[in-house]
Amino acid sequence: MQLVRPAEGEGAEHQPHDHDAMVRDMRAPWLWTNATIILLGLWLISAPWTFGYGSAAMTWSDIVSGLLLVVLAGAAFVPRYDFYGRWGVALVGTWLQFAPLFFWAPTAAAYVNDTLAGALAIALSILVPMMPGMAHHMAMMQPGPQVPPGWTYNPSTWHQRAPMIALAFVGWMLSRYLAAYQLGYIDTIWEPFFGDGTVRVLTSDMSKMWPISDAGLGAAAYTFELLMAWMGNEKRWRTMPWMVTFFFILVVPLGLTHIVLVISQPVVVGEWCTVCLAAAAVMLVMIPFTIDEVVAMGQFMGDRVRAGKPFWWTFFVGDTTEGGGPDRRTPRYGSPLIEQMPASAWGVSVPVTLVLSAALGVWLMFAPAVLGSTGIAAHSDRLAGAVIVTVAVTSTAEVVRALRLLNLLVAVWLVIAPWVIAGGTPAPAWSGVAAGVALAALTFPRGAVRERYGRWDRWIF
Repeated sequence: MQLVRPAEGEGAEHQPHDHDAMVRDMRAPWLWTNATIILLGLWLISAPWTFGYGSAAMTWSDIVSGLLLVVLAGAAFVPRYDFYGRWGVALVGTWLQFAPLFFWAPTAAAYVNDTLAGALAIALSILVPMMPGMAHHMAMMQPGPQVPPGWTYNPSTWHQRAPMIALAFVGWMLSRYLAAYQLGYIDTIWEPFFGDGTVRVLTSDMSKMWPISDAGLGAAAYTFELLMAWMGNEKRWRTMPWMVTFFFILVVPLGLTHIVLVISQPVVVGEWCTVCLAAAAVMLVMIPFTIDEVVAMGQFMGDRVRAGKPFWWTFFVGDTTEGGGPDRRTPRYGSPLIEQMPASAWGVSVPVTLVLSAALGVWLMFAPAVLGSTGIAAHSDRLAGAVIVTVAVTSTAEVVRALRLLNLLVAVWLVIAPWVIAGGTPAPAWSGVAAGVALAALTFPRGAVRERYGRWDRWIF
């Protein structure tokens, strides 16, 4: 349902006409996107014969998807159908991301064509033009602060989102490469360190838990992360709370799930996969760059609800807020690159204690291979090491620096593990104990916190 508040007072009966006129005026500069989507739909209709899909399911999927794009984009030319037409196009674009996976597209051309066409459909419907819905446009135009109240920087600037966009693109490329092997488009895959480990991982029972290619699913997730990182302006922490929330869900909970699956490979499959580790590392690094915007959005939502504003209206449409102010700190376009780069890392700091903690985690992940540990003891070290790295990297986000204390639990386990797990050998056991003691000592210091986050500062300890 389109979120448009009814007009109050005299003249409200003319609201539909006024609404259509406002949509017409605001959409006029972007009507080319509707025409481009229609051409994209015609391209999809012709693609099965152009590229020789060899799959009835993929052929019909592209024909129906193409027809829907033509109809929905055509309807979006009419102001009263703009909202439904453009959101419908975005839904078709979402389907195109998954269709090659559900139907196990037999050719690389079918996979690439659908995924790229789907991304373009989403971008041209809700990313390049402003979001559908008059209520959202009006909220976007409301005066209000760029910097959240009590904060020293704006977490939604393009500088802040640039690392996430770059990392999402790298993750997309890596996952697409892995998906190409799982879907049968390439016969070999690069593995510089672990022999045939990547092949064993990609063809293991663990990778087949999903009815579709798990690497392809990862590529789809990175596609949505890339698009969501682009969406909105520098005020989206208060104008698009729903987008910030969905972006957080994609990056953090789904990202941690992806990381858990990757780090469990040596336990379940008994092998490592270099490209899988690289994709997991990309996802892990994205997490600390994401969390500060979520905190700002959460503070804004709490303030609006306490001020008596309706939760769901504010969540989907946004609002202004008291306090805060203009962003005078972020370097402007055209500034020297050396001035712009630090702005991308505001809110993320890397104390030496977290660096050393992560180094301990990496050592524990590979210690069993170096020291000859096997069985449960080896699995314990690998999993403990992966958890340490995940916690340390996430804690570089200053707003969640307190999460580093979770590594104290891992440190305790490393110290007692040799006496709990039977069959361990002396060298790996003492290595784990030493790592546990060192980790505990490294975890207590908070490290420097350079920025301020309003009322959230009390939770940074």
